[in-house]
Amino acid sequence: MPGLGTDISGFLEYRVPQGDQEPGWYCAHDLTSLNDVRNYDAFGCLFGVRNYANFRPLAAGRGFPTDASATVSARFAQLTEWYGENGLHGTTWITWAEVKAVDWNEPAEKPDSRLHQYRQTSSGLRMTGKASWSGAIAQAVGLRAGEVREWPEGSEWLVGETLYKSVTICRSDAVTETGEWRPVWKAMRELAEQYGDDNVRLVVWFDD
Repeated sequence: MPGLGTDISGFLEYRVPQGDQEPGWYCAHDLTSLNDVRNYDAFGCLFGVRNYANFRPLAAGRGFPTDASATVSARFAQLTEWYGENGLHGTTWITWAEVKAVDWNEPAEKPDSRLHQYRQTSSGLRMTGKASWSGAIAQAVGLRAGEVREWPEGSEWLVGETLYKSVTICRSDAVTETGEWRPVWKAMRELAEQYGDDNVRLVVWFDD
């Protein structure tokens, strides 16, 4: 919903081979215990949710897995009942094998839809934020109230002491090596060492 923030929830699961039988999935970790940070660049890069940075999402729109573990299925059903049919969105999943194969240097498909804002400091330019619309930049370039444009990569405007710039970011900018996703990747890696890369996955959904 407009004006509301979006949060992520989910679980890590692992699958145990069972001879000739179809292997079953088991719940390993609640995502909240590993990462509860609201980071739209990461959400967009990984799952296509709030994808203002215009990434090619890694695992968007796959839905809730039909073979999810009993624990995860029960929790998802409970939340669906609480939030209503349209309360949860962006439900999807990704395996550790897929995460391992990511080229974190891959850039987004086009510049960030939000202009990046910088201020000059004694140690150089410092990023202070980014926004899809700003009154200052609107006045400087003749935008109507609420109008959003796509700006060519590298376009920039100095308005007062603030530099506004159109920037294309990489996956490693959205999901940094030492950032909030590091504990998630560590947990998945450790599970994969036991069960195999294709037998570990993250199931997620979003709410506003």
